[in-house]
Amino acid sequence: MKNRLKVLRAERDWTQADLANALEVSRQTINAIEKGKFDPSLPLAFKASRLFNMAIEDIFQDEQA
Repeated sequence: MKNRLKVLRAERDWTQADLANALEVSRQTINAIEKGKFDPSLPLAFKASRLFNMAIEDIFQDEQA
């Protein structure tokens, strides 16, 4: 799954740890999601959506699309 987390995080000058704290996950989880090694759970995707005030589809895109 492709995602824009790294770009959105950089636009806010946040570290992976900052984003991890805001989403209540580990920094390693953020790293894995940004690198496409791990897909977020639906609740985590909703949390990110609320945090960035964006639709889930604007943050995460299916590789098939």
